[in-house]
Amino acid sequence: MREILEKLAKGLISLDDAEKLLRLLHIAEIGNMARLDVNRELRTGIAEIIFAEGKTPEDLRKIAVKMLDETGRVMISRADKKQIEAIEEAVPSDSIFQASDKVGTVVIKKKGFEVDEKGGRIGILAAGTSDIPVAEEAKIVAEEMGCEVVTAYDVGVAGIHRLLPPLREMIEKDVDVIIAVAGREGALPSVVSGLVDVPVIAVPTSVGYGLGERGVSALMAMLQACSLGLAVVNIDGGVPAAAMAVLIANRAAKFRTSSS
Repeated sequence: MREILEKLAKGLISLDDAEKLLRLLHIAEIGNMARLDVNRELRTGIAEIIFAEGKTPEDLRKIAVKMLDETGRVMISRADKKQIEAIEEAVPSDSIFQASDKVGTVVIKKKGFEVDEKGGRIGILAAGTSDIPVAEEAKIVAEEMGCEVVTAYDVGVAGIHRLLPPLREMIEKDVDVIIAVAGREGALPSVVSGLVDVPVIAVPTSVGYGLGERGVSALMAMLQACSLGLAVVNIDGGVPAAAMAVLIANRAAKFRTSSS
């Protein structure tokens, strides 16, 4: 880093080149166990999110502490109760710990860490109450990436009258993108994308049973949707849906600000 700054000060590289080099520079290593991409948010607009499944509580705790030291914030997805408890025990006194057992998402921030509000606006719809954990996972990630999030849950097509008021609110708030989360037959995203003029990201959930169980029916229905302007992520993909929505919303906000 010092070498890059010295070259910049001497006029050997441009400011843009220095920024690119700094974005590529920093990979934090934890022995042979993990390499943390601590500059991912600077480089791509999406911070690194640690995937908890398959990691021991002890390993996850070490990774979380290292990430917190390096960036001032750590986000973890799909953590179970034992993992959450292990991480909480290691949180320094100068940090704020937030976790949801139902969602499996953990956010730890050093006191004073502030999210950079970028101005993107995202709407999140969940068809049924069983879909809420995936929707909440997306909400947490989107908010941590500087977006304003408007949510409405239990608005599935089984009672389609429930959908129209919150959808109207999202349109009035001029959201840049909508995430629609649904299990069973997965019809909600197709309906929404036929009503709005913003991109819709469909998230099938592993809700349902029998033929096409575990989200397969919802995924296939969303992939076969005839409404245009609809993109689909994998089953229970709250994090990838949020990441895509954040990139769309924050880029829209960037040009909205520059043109005003």
